[in-house]
Amino acid sequence: MTIGVAVLGSTGSIGRSSLKVLARQRERFRVVALTAFGRKEQLEAQVAAFHPAFVGLVSGDAAGGWKRGAECLVEAVTRPDVGIVINGIVGAAGLQATLAALRAGKRVALANKETLVMAGELVTRTARECGGEIVPVDSEHSAVLQCVTGRSSGVARLILTASGGPFHSWEAERVRHATVEQALNHPTWRMGRKITVDSATLANKALEVIEAHFLFGLPYERIEAVVHPQSIIHAFVEFVDGSVLAQLGFPNMELPILYALTHPERVPDDGIVRFDPIAAGPLTFEPVRTEVFPALALGMRAGRTGGSAPAVFNAANEVAVAAFLEGRAPFGRIAEVIGAVLDELVLTEVASVEAVLAADAWARRRATELLRCS
Repeated sequence: MTIGVAVLGSTGSIGRSSLKVLARQRERFRVVALTAFGRKEQLEAQVAAFHPAFVGLVSGDAAGGWKRGAECLVEAVTRPDVGIVINGIVGAAGLQATLAALRAGKRVALANKETLVMAGELVTRTARECGGEIVPVDSEHSAVLQCVTGRSSGVARLILTASGGPFHSWEAERVRHATVEQALNHPTWRMGRKITVDSATLANKALEVIEAHFLFGLPYERIEAVVHPQSIIHAFVEFVDGSVLAQLGFPNMELPILYALTHPERVPDDGIVRFDPIAAGPLTFEPVRTEVFPALALGMRAGRTGGSAPAVFNAANEVAVAAFLEGRAPFGRIAEVIGAVLDELVLTEVASVEAVLAADAWARRRATELLRCS
């Protein structure tokens, strides 16, 4: 019997990769629901290929029979014929759908890292209490999961790798004045615009460290990041006896998506790019230059502070990145705005969705005001 899958953000990078995997695994999975933000024509092509029972378009004119508006996300994930939800939505918009899926006892293959950054304690508690399951799709967290599955204890440290983005060897002043075109020219990964900029600032690695804290239950002092320009090793796991395991693979999201669908099992898939150590070439590692990429340190600070700080970090970053992509702020202003908003934070607890959304809304307003005054 096949398992029904809902793909949120189906026209985005994660969504398109997910559908490639699902097309090759039709004997195990069937696409029950597809949702997209506003790319109607791309969604129409996906509907024609997979014939889902449910289709949702968040923004724009929906075709006949499609659901429209943000509420379509929750409706898609709570359908009784959906067993697994792939959440490929970018940003804070993915939170409500993740919580709804977990309350309904679904497995969430989570690529929307902002969900755990904003409301990690709330999300993980909901999963425990309602029988839902979170399986990470991010390559780094998938790598950690693959290394620790079957090992109930003994993890001493996690090391997440970062490509360093397009500016990993640039001097600080040059980085500050980088253009949108330069920031989007990622050397190893092909991703959406927002996450590509996050990779260039290293804010993305901060989000991943916070996510790892909630996924694997380790304190922040036992989670580190290192620059690995080749993007072949996705994470290291060090155990208490000094042994280290790592997961390797060429930069491609289809393997972590497949693993999130089938975890803890492994299934054959002829479409996955096979690893070739000769083709991978030499692997190098560098320390993170936090003086050049302050967003990483700001995110780590927010994670250690806890409470509403991670949600505020995420919201300020989203607003600042949008301003950069729209030509309203220079690249260097992104981290400045994040830091200024965090400096003004009045820390609150985030035990409810309402508290999370209040912190998110305040940070967005303040970041917008700071950008307007730039």
